[in-house]
Amino acid sequence: MNAVGIDISKGKSMIVVMQPFGVIVVSPYEVAHTDSELEALAMRLKSLKGETKAIMECTGSYHLPVARALRDAGLTVCAVHAQLVHGFGNNTIRKTKTDKKDALKIAAYGLSNWLELPEFVPDGEVRQTLKAFSRQYNKYNKIKTMLKNNLIALLDQAFPGVNELFSSSARKSDGHEKWIDFTGSFWHGKCVSGLSEKAFTTAYRKWCAKHGYNFGAAKAKTVYAHALEHSGIMPFNDASKALIKQAVTQISAVSETLAAVAAEMKRLAASLPEYQVAMGFYSVGEILGPQLIAEIGDVSRFPKKSSLVRFAGLEPEERKSGKFIGKEKISKQGSPHLRKTLFQIMDGLLKHAPADNPIFQFLDKKRAEGKNYYSYMCAGSAKLLRIYYARVKQLLDTQNKTA
Repeated sequence: MNAVGIDISKGKSMIVVMQPFGVIVVSPYEVAHTDSELEALAMRLKSLKGETKAIMECTGSYHLPVARALRDAGLTVCAVHAQLVHGFGNNTIRKTKTDKKDALKIAAYGLSNWLELPEFVPDGEVRQTLKAFSRQYNKYNKIKTMLKNNLIALLDQAFPGVNELFSSSARKSDGHEKWIDFTGSFWHGKCVSGLSEKAFTTAYRKWCAKHGYNFGAAKAKTVYAHALEHSGIMPFNDASKALIKQAVTQISAVSETLAAVAAEMKRLAASLPEYQVAMGFYSVGEILGPQLIAEIGDVSRFPKKSSLVRFAGLEPEERKSGKFIGKEKISKQGSPHLRKTLFQIMDGLLKHAPADNPIFQFLDKKRAEGKNYYSYMCAGSAKLLRIYYARVKQLLDTQNKTA
């Protein structure tokens, strides 16, 4: 048995090969994540006598080049949760950490758990791309929220409360919102109050036609009356105009990017077999559906429902010692991205409260039992995952039988 301990870093890795009883076959050495060096590593490992397994920690995306290169070369690659290795073999009070020691520790872990090591199975091209788009969507969305808050702060000085006058949601085609586009043209209260009501109504009608929004005379009257009552403190000059218009331009650019990313997420997710299953859940829309699929990945890699729940970090964690009984908690040793998506779905269920929905009924039952918010949200999320797992597995089994 040859346990290849690989300590992954960004752009390079530390390699060591260990056999039972701590015999070092290959002393620790460094390998860069280049095609030539990874190819040379694969050739060296394949030349070893006996069964060889390459063991590494799951480290975001940094381990993927090494795992894929070794797997493509015909080697058995095992990617394990970093927390498992972290808690293994800490039979010392010295706090030392180096790449060499970590590689040796990973190799020793591999030897101790040789038969239970999970084999690395890479995501398909579509799933990998979908996950990348999902993560980018969340990052762009955070930026948009920050920029919108900044614009509202500026408008509180130039046109207070204008953002509350429009209730239209973002357009799916380009992600634009009416109130943001409106402030790009009518950036100060005096842009409205400086006109007569009739002149503003005409200008507003032309603006709606130009930007593709519905015109309403009542809305024009409401905005005009608001502008007369709310005068801003920001100077009505070209500098203020440039400041607000630049803020609007930034939001528009991010909004268009988000709309393009969302459209591509939907296209990618729709090509996967579990798309209709995901979209069948209440409060799962065109954004959360693809994100749920992206963060769960291929259900076939989970042997049972509880494995998927553990992957999300939603399994309960007991804390008892003598007479002490700790509060109910979950492990959180799983995907935070999946937990966030699940909580957004649960939040939608609580807001709409569909009485005939089994997941909402379960949430409501836990809430009625006096469980705290976090507890019943986690319980509902775990229930959704169990239902999702059963439905997707049934779908895949049916497709395999008919194939």
